[in-house]
Amino acid sequence: MTALPRISILMPVRNEAAFLPAALKSLTQQSLRDWELIAVDDGSSDNTPAILAEAARMDHRIRVIRRDGGGLVAALNCGLAACRAPLLARMDGDDICHPKRLELQATYLDTHADTGLVACNFRHFPRNTLKQGLLSYETWQNALVNHELIQRDLFVESPFVHPSIMTRRGLIEAAGGYRDCGWAEDYDLWLRMAYMGIRFARVPYPLFFWRDHPDRATRTMIEYSASAFRACKLYHLCQGFLKNTQKVIIAGAGLEGRAWHRQLADKGISVSGWVDVDPRKIGRILHGAPVMSVDQLGTQHGPIIVAIGVRGAREQFRELVRPLSLKEGLDFVCVA
Repeated sequence: MTALPRISILMPVRNEAAFLPAALKSLTQQSLRDWELIAVDDGSSDNTPAILAEAARMDHRIRVIRRDGGGLVAALNCGLAACRAPLLARMDGDDICHPKRLELQATYLDTHADTGLVACNFRHFPRNTLKQGLLSYETWQNALVNHELIQRDLFVESPFVHPSIMTRRGLIEAAGGYRDCGWAEDYDLWLRMAYMGIRFARVPYPLFFWRDHPDRATRTMIEYSASAFRACKLYHLCQGFLKNTQKVIIAGAGLEGRAWHRQLADKGISVSGWVDVDPRKIGRILHGAPVMSVDQLGTQHGPIIVAIGVRGAREQFRELVRPLSLKEGLDFVCVA
């Protein structure tokens, strides 16, 4: 019987001929060589099938599954069912791995039995076309260096670049695999894993290079839109922090806070008050609820949703409420 590989790499692809050779090359150059690649071609119409077929002919570790289409989630679950190794790494056909990525992530999981998923630092490329939003996201995510910081910011944004993670395959299966709920399938999985009590970690080295281009899924799929992310966050908040909640306070009376007001209303949750630092807003009535200062929070009751979209405002809010002894995760959750 053939011995099981140490790592299964799950790669769904569709029309990635332009970038796929570089992605495959970065895998064949890994210092850890005991892996299998499960490449799921989800109905490509370009040269992707030929590139994969040639790669599989040259390297017995590469297995190709050809589908007629069906979407990303179906492709992921199809590939997941074919993975054999106890450790599972994700990879996309348009990105590049550092040669030591698999080795360092596998070593971390081998030496930290309490950790279920380990990410790594990443860098967007090409750098000369990046806008400030992507650079800020990169800086924020790479700063989440341990489980506690990841948990704290879990509802701000997805704390991991999906194709950069390595996890224990059995944990994804225990979580129910990938789901098609109308929002990002990877973020939905992280939130379910967190609810299961799985510990997260990050290798603090840039081991993954995330290619930015106009056709990237995060730019083209509606599941990765801002409203879809809010829907995902709210669904999972209602399983825990907001369970059985009918009224909340929203910190942030700007565009992001108002977007959350609409999402909450759709779930039957009303806003009893708003918090803002702009003196021009304090004292006004917004959607039937008063706008108050941070100092007034000490006299209020109810969970607080911190939905302040301005850069740097999240940390400012944390500092302002520190004297009030409000605890993050218990009294308030940051969602932007």
